[in-house]
Amino acid sequence: MTSDAPALWSAQAHMPSVLGRQLVITRAKDSYVYTADGRALFDGTAGLWHANVGHARPELAEAAHAQMLRLETYHVFGRYLNDRAVELAERLAALSPVPDAKVILNSGGSDAIDVACKLARRYWQQDGRPGKTVVLSREFAYHGLHAYGTSIAGLDFNRAGYGTDSLVPETARVSTDDIAAVERTVAEIGGDNIAALVAEPVQGTGGVNPPAPGYLEGLQRICRDNDILLIVDEVITGFGRTGVMFACERYGLQPDLVTFAKGVTSGYAPLGGVLVAPRVWQPFYRDGAPTFRYGSTYSGHATACAVAMRNIDLLEEEKLLPRVAELELLLADELSRLSTCDGVTDTRVAGLLGGVTLAEHLSAEAAADELVERGFITRPLRGNTLQISPPFITTDEELRAMVREIGAVIAG
Repeated sequence: MTSDAPALWSAQAHMPSVLGRQLVITRAKDSYVYTADGRALFDGTAGLWHANVGHARPELAEAAHAQMLRLETYHVFGRYLNDRAVELAERLAALSPVPDAKVILNSGGSDAIDVACKLARRYWQQDGRPGKTVVLSREFAYHGLHAYGTSIAGLDFNRAGYGTDSLVPETARVSTDDIAAVERTVAEIGGDNIAALVAEPVQGTGGVNPPAPGYLEGLQRICRDNDILLIVDEVITGFGRTGVMFACERYGLQPDLVTFAKGVTSGYAPLGGVLVAPRVWQPFYRDGAPTFRYGSTYSGHATACAVAMRNIDLLEEEKLLPRVAELELLLADELSRLSTCDGVTDTRVAGLLGGVTLAEHLSAEAAADELVERGFITRPLRGNTLQISPPFITTDEELRAMVREIGAVIAG
């Protein structure tokens, strides 16, 4: 233990392991970040999957500046709204994979998951089916670290250590790729006891796991057959990461709720939310309906909403979603060659999301450290996997260079 350590307690960090070797980022530009000691690092993870339009874009800084000079924010509680929250909600509803959606706005992905799970349970109470309380999620899933996200985590280390298997009761995990196993779990618990099933279209922190063929369609069928609400977690995949605005479009899903965050502002302001299908919102809009008690101080924050609007403009103006589709093909081609190398057991691609699984005798964490020394940021994920998810503005050569350096590190 040391008293001269920084006052900041790092997130998701084993503190004894990181002290003395932390990287302080002081500035960024495009697809690069720069450290306090002067190193330029290619941001191969887009921060935490969010810097879609790249770093330090003046357009987004100008949008925030102009909004703060006019109205930094005003809350959206009760009868009050602010104009930017209204405008953004209308735009998101128009882009939504859920027809005629209502939009709940909050501060990020963990907030969104918390609200979506509570809304699912509240819906069934309002529907007169109080026994439907269980929330299902997938093995290896990550849904943030609020109380609900912790409780439905499919990564056991994110649920462990709190004195109970689940901070919020009535949660359970289902197979991440076996639909028959999912059906058995649902039958064992009973559809009359299950409120919702939460799934990422492409698992991120769990190891960059694209869905097995037919799996997501199978989840949707099981939910419909058993009257279970389907919550699709698009916190990572939303706003272009899979080459379309929402991965629901790519995989043909029609969910009851969609959570989003990260890419809605490309990380330039904390913002997240939930797209809510008519089936779920209508019971709360009728005369005599109860109040759904959601909301935080910064729900619908005006400056964050202004940034989101300009960020969506950039996605459209610069045709960044078609660019993601191009980069997906390039990444798949580069990783197919890497997959033949000794030390690589598997590679996976879905949109501009790639995973490289290393053999047991190698360490993804050690490889990520070595890549930093070579000028590239990646992250070690579950399953001894390295993450590749750079900004959408990444050049072909930058992407090739990152894969090339991963290969060099693996080769030793």
